[in-house]
Amino acid sequence: MIQDRVRTAEIAANLADVRTRIGAAAERSGRRPDDVLLVAVSKTHPIEDIVAAMAAGQRDFGENRLEELWTKVEQARSLHLDAIRWHMIGNIQSRKTRDAVGPFVLIHSIDRAKIAARLSRDAEAAGNVMRVLVEVNVSGEASKHGFTPDELLAQAGELLAQPGIDVAGLMTMAPYEAEPEATRPVFRALRSLRERLADAYPAGDWNELSMGMTNDFEVAIEEGATIVRIGSAIFGSRNG
Repeated sequence: MIQDRVRTAEIAANLADVRTRIGAAAERSGRRPDDVLLVAVSKTHPIEDIVAAMAAGQRDFGENRLEELWTKVEQARSLHLDAIRWHMIGNIQSRKTRDAVGPFVLIHSIDRAKIAARLSRDAEAAGNVMRVLVEVNVSGEASKHGFTPDELLAQAGELLAQPGIDVAGLMTMAPYEAEPEATRPVFRALRSLRERLADAYPAGDWNELSMGMTNDFEVAIEEGATIVRIGSAIFGSRNG
């Protein structure tokens, strides 16, 4: 029980620190702190950590594996955590798009036209429309998923036409850099791409920019992030 209280206090303190840093970065970019949504990345951490974060006012949580996400959805339901908002932030295999249709406020990781089409089909079959972000590989790293900027500019109309998904913006992951400032060109490029998409496809909603994690979220916010995905700065290192 003492350990539970210690852990709860630790998570609350970490969240307070992250929120302070988000607020300062938002102000530097001429925005308000509540213009930036904090998604607490709870992957590999137990439901007890999520409960502790909720006690400190956190409501949005991100998972990168559908199996773990659904397990936690059921755990949260059993605990009557009705205020929780789930985000799917990991990549989705084409054979698992049906499992991505669920009580999720946002899927951050539509990385191929094939995934968009299959998710749209499965969502329509379930009578749903899933709100999604399109993942862009801005850095060009072979290890990263996502459309290239040129691919997305060419295929955005196809994505917007899918009836079972609602495209709300873009997501990217910057390469890990020891110096966060080195990530700035990646985030700036995603913001620039959003502006080009808004001009080319004005009927689309390109408002959201999900970019920035523990190592670089302040730079991402300065460059226009509307959503940041933060795990270890809140929960510590991963379990497992």
